[in-house]
Amino acid sequence: MLEGLLIGLQTALSVQMLAMVIGGCLIGTFIGMLPGLGPMSIIAIMIPVAISLGDPAAALILLAGVYYGAIFGGSTSSILLNAPGVAGTVATSFDGYPMAKQGKAGKALTIAAIASFCGGTIGAILLMIFAPMLSSVALLFHSAEYFALMVVGLSAIAAFAGTGQVAKAFMMTTLGLIMATVGEGTLFSLPRFTMGIMDLQTGFGFITLAMAMFALPEALFLVLRPPSTSANSDGEIKDLRITRQEARAIAPVIGRQSIQGFFIGVLPGAGATIASFLGYAVERNIATKDEQDQFGKGSIKGLAAPETANNAACTGSFVPLLTLGIPGSGTTAILLGALIALNVSPGPRLMIDEPQIFWSVIISMYIGNLVLLILNLPLIPYIAKILSVPRNYLIPFIMFFTLMGAYIGQNNATELLILVGFGICATALKFADYPLAPLLIGFILGGMLEDNFARSMQLYDGISFIWERPMTLGLLSIAVFLIVLPSYRAHRARARRAGIADGD
Repeated sequence: MLEGLLIGLQTALSVQMLAMVIGGCLIGTFIGMLPGLGPMSIIAIMIPVAISLGDPAAALILLAGVYYGAIFGGSTSSILLNAPGVAGTVATSFDGYPMAKQGKAGKALTIAAIASFCGGTIGAILLMIFAPMLSSVALLFHSAEYFALMVVGLSAIAAFAGTGQVAKAFMMTTLGLIMATVGEGTLFSLPRFTMGIMDLQTGFGFITLAMAMFALPEALFLVLRPPSTSANSDGEIKDLRITRQEARAIAPVIGRQSIQGFFIGVLPGAGATIASFLGYAVERNIATKDEQDQFGKGSIKGLAAPETANNAACTGSFVPLLTLGIPGSGTTAILLGALIALNVSPGPRLMIDEPQIFWSVIISMYIGNLVLLILNLPLIPYIAKILSVPRNYLIPFIMFFTLMGAYIGQNNATELLILVGFGICATALKFADYPLAPLLIGFILGGMLEDNFARSMQLYDGISFIWERPMTLGLLSIAVFLIVLPSYRAHRARARRAGIADGD
């Protein structure tokens, strides 16, 4: 390991590799800030550029920099515009955007930058230490375990439901699961619920749905609500620094979610999205009652948790890619294709046969996270000034990026009609006080849930895999616990209030 680290340092600290890290981080950060242009799109475009470099280590370092740079920068549009174009930053908008509306845009971006840096850096340290060991753990997860893991992810709906809204959150999650079934089925590759529309054979696009649930309703709300005076109405962005008390509050959150996010990222098929949702859910469930009430209204813990978890998971996703040759997400699948095009075979022997590639990528992650922090912190006052743009300019700006993001995602005009239709429905649901986040969670996890459940049913000829595989049963038990705990807490709070009333 020490010899590999020395080889990695020698490779990563060369002028060419440093240029690749800085270039990848710059490109990824600015692409991540644009709603709808996620890391998958830009990595796919940049593969010919990476292959033309000729050096597999340089190519992978460049593409990896774009990957975690996009996740790092993706928080910006989520916080400032409530337009998460990358799935891994959806949970960031739940508390980041309310903070921005309260005049704390600079503080929110600072917390996101620090949490992303810590999550990515701790993830890189864990990757260096545990990569050989975790490759064998990842092999223990089969379809049954992935099905159970998706159920655990869906159990996070309780974290996104306000007081007395668990039933509404459950209904929205079910609607998201139903929407995930549109398109070709897992078992029989036949179109379902497409109503004869050819463009729906591949299902609804995530970007379209994310924009319809978050960005478009926000633009419509800006039109429907009269302008109100706010903390930043004078165009000056204030309160950029976090206090010592706030730093002490988010420090344990960052520590927990760096570790949890990394280990979720290690699991092929899990990735940054599930890590961010679970990170948010866990921190809300273990918070005190007063802190729980702040989640969804501008909680610094609710912002730090998903930002830490998704960046740590990005780093963790390189474990199955480099040690097993198994892509953990759509983005790492594109990276796998780039490696194969460069005649590099990722797998258990990569660490032995190509140590300069394996270790230089890990070392570059340390450097990349430092570069991202240096790039983002000084730019926060300028980035946050997006909020000082007058409403009559901001609304067309949001609409333009919303429509452009949806069109680029699928490259057909039908997506624009779907976007407008869903956007109007989402606005009506928002007026009726229905939480929109559970719908998106159900949609994102629904496809993976169905795929793994169908494979498990085929392998075990029924649902016997639930009790025949101890790890599956354990994960499902955790899911039940996550669902029951909030209900138990609410019941105990009602009983306590009733006791106080009787005492009076």
